[in-house]
Amino acid sequence: MNQFVRLAGIGLLAVSLSNGARIGLAAEKPTALRPNILFLYADDQPFKTISCYPGAPDWVKTPHIDAIAQQGVRFERSYLGPWCMPSRASLLTGCLQHAIRSMTMEGVYPGSRYDPAKCPFVPSEFRKQGYQTAQIGKWHTGTDTGFGRDWDFQIVWNRPGHPDNAGNYYYDQLLTFNGEDRETPGYSSDNYSQWAAEYIQGKHRTADKPWYLWLCYGAIHGPTTPAERHRGTLADKTASLPMDILGPWPDKPAYLNKTRAWMPGPDGTPALMKRNRGAVEPGKSLNAWVQQVNECNLAVDEGVGRVMTALKESGQLENTLVIYTADQGFGLGEHGFSQKVAPYDATLSSPLIISWPGHVPENKVCKHPINSPDLIDFLCRMAGVQISWKTHGRDIRPLLQDPETGNWNSPMLLTNTARSYGEETDVIPTDERLTAASNVPWYVMLRDGRFKYVRYLVPGETEELYDLDSDPDELTNLAHHPEQRHRLAELRTKTINELRRTDAKFVDSMPRTKAEAASESSQ
Repeated sequence: MNQFVRLAGIGLLAVSLSNGARIGLAAEKPTALRPNILFLYADDQPFKTISCYPGAPDWVKTPHIDAIAQQGVRFERSYLGPWCMPSRASLLTGCLQHAIRSMTMEGVYPGSRYDPAKCPFVPSEFRKQGYQTAQIGKWHTGTDTGFGRDWDFQIVWNRPGHPDNAGNYYYDQLLTFNGEDRETPGYSSDNYSQWAAEYIQGKHRTADKPWYLWLCYGAIHGPTTPAERHRGTLADKTASLPMDILGPWPDKPAYLNKTRAWMPGPDGTPALMKRNRGAVEPGKSLNAWVQQVNECNLAVDEGVGRVMTALKESGQLENTLVIYTADQGFGLGEHGFSQKVAPYDATLSSPLIISWPGHVPENKVCKHPINSPDLIDFLCRMAGVQISWKTHGRDIRPLLQDPETGNWNSPMLLTNTARSYGEETDVIPTDERLTAASNVPWYVMLRDGRFKYVRYLVPGETEELYDLDSDPDELTNLAHHPEQRHRLAELRTKTINELRRTDAKFVDSMPRTKAEAASESSQ
């Protein structure tokens, strides 16, 4: 019996109530089997910037991230959140955005707050149940970073707490070291990697407990700034041209006309639209933008190599569960986008790789997508950590035991409620709150096997349905095809069931879809 099956078997002792309220071990925790957790987390990263992902240009090289995939399981798609803050909030709570209570945006963006009594975070439970917890890098979830409650050790760039410094993604950051603010020179990706390597090697922790380190890079979020050593190194490379970068999008929702970011450049190739005194003119070319994004990612890949080397040299590789992912994707021209939030794989899907030598299969690819609550559920099960509040994750251990399994019939839900959380989502707004994040309206998205279904919470808006096996670029909206009528009805029902399972209060007040309204009027 291999070690993964042994650990999964221990996990079967977990309390798993019918409402999903508890996860973890009901029996005594076998400390010797509890892994360290190294959670590597990038920002605004398209999966096409990682060379082990199909769709990445052949000149993109990320050898250190690829090495993790060679040692573990790479997920074709994962959906951790529609944008930076809800993705992080979901990973901290194990809940989807609409059920994260007491969290709210307030003050100067990205100002936000939450009540720890009503919105406890998962790391606090790791800490109470035998783990040392650490977080290094970007913090984007309330002004309260949780030091001393959720984290034993913390070096964070607290964007909500210091909005005047919130644009300093790469240089001159105001960082908080265990509650003490310090202005810090240096390139952020390099700084974070150094501190993480030191922590792994034993600095700022004791050797008698397993550890959980969340390393949050700010790269490759805008203003996407490569390290000086990487600037211009990809200047001669050519980007792949998305088929629908300039539109039109006749079978897609109307908001794409507002989010369109590209226009023909001087040489006829696409360029970013730049507004100058009310006029629109071409700015940075697609080639130049894709080059810049990938140059910025080079320091992240080097940093991953640095922390993985620290893990190996300190003799901890065999007992460390490693995750590499990002908060969400970012469109590089697909469907006219240069942003996140929208429910297309290019703008939404995060890279996700999970590795644990001897416990997780090596060099495998899983086609079944997962979300943030799923990932947190898995980490808690593997660590033997109980969560006392209701979470939304599915048990994905079967996918890590047999990533290529075809025996998986569990639909996956993601919700986008813009800048609203918890109680603020109980009633669907009709004002600017509906599109507060990047002109993309509230939506619910369901992945069920090869199909993706999207329902916008806007009266009369079109639904979307894509067969990702035959149409991975999501160019053809099957929701308009009469032969898909029964599939649409089935997916609507599954979506409503998942919304109810995850306590979405708005489920019974969702506006009728265009197809539903047309059907009712014809009766």
